[in-house]
Amino acid sequence: MKISTKGRYALRMMYDLALHREEGYISLKDIAERQNISKKYLEQIVPLLNKSGILKTNRGNKGGYMLAKKAADYSVGDVLRATEGSLAPVTCLEIEPNECPRAGECSTLFVWEGLYSAINDYLNNVTLQDIIDKNSGSSGGDYCI
Repeated sequence: MKISTKGRYALRMMYDLALHREEGYISLKDIAERQNISKKYLEQIVPLLNKSGILKTNRGNKGGYMLAKKAADYSVGDVLRATEGSLAPVTCLEIEPNECPRAGECSTLFVWEGLYSAINDYLNNVTLQDIIDKNSGSSGGDYCI
């Protein structure tokens, strides 16, 4: 499984919005500059996040984007599924129930189910707040010589 640029940039965008939540609505221009991502690329990601109800939008002079909920309420899995679609490592696990005609006799299905479970367990248990907390602890302010 490989996460696309779209998924990685969406996560960085969401992280940026979480970091700057107190500032209200944030423009894509500001996010693009801080995250060193093309504004045009972010414009392609926004509809995917909007469709999932992850973002609040405001048009006009003070317009922009903000998280619809607190950073702790968004898992990395939520963000990646909104942009990547299924996180299943094999096609037969993308739809439930598994409709593969070989599912009943597939000798390797348990491997892919286990991998899919591990992926979801991990990504669903890391939140935007966890990313903020992890990065605030490594800001360089606390050091020993």
